[in-house]
Amino acid sequence: MKGTNTASRLKQIMKELNLKQVDIVKACEPYCEKYGVKLAKNDVSQYVSGKVTPGQDKLTILGLALGVNEVWLMGYDVSVEEEPKKEELCPQGQSTLCPFYDQCHFLRLDTPDRNRAIGYMEALLTDEKYEKKTSAS
Repeated sequence: MKGTNTASRLKQIMKELNLKQVDIVKACEPYCEKYGVKLAKNDVSQYVSGKVTPGQDKLTILGLALGVNEVWLMGYDVSVEEEPKKEELCPQGQSTLCPFYDQCHFLRLDTPDRNRAIGYMEALLTDEKYEKKTSAS
């Protein structure tokens, strides 16, 4: 059942996380680049005001950047966060079998900060010093 709308959910999360519209745009940048979606400050402004409802592509970007369930962001009465799969979170790719699982700094972060950390790592990995080097025979 739908209890509210995207505008009110964006306002709610902005208040809870003390974010400005420009912060949302900044948080979306790595995802926009990765998925080829354009999201400008005026887009976010129109979503927050309720003048425009984001399309699926931008809703996905907003959900990823804010660390919230897209369906919740649309205004439906569901959990704000989807439970992350442990095997996706473990940096060793071993789920709870990972010897570092309980000590993993990444897992100690909340979802928005995890998304920021991933965005930062992806930006760092674009540096040529991290490019995979192939040897020619």
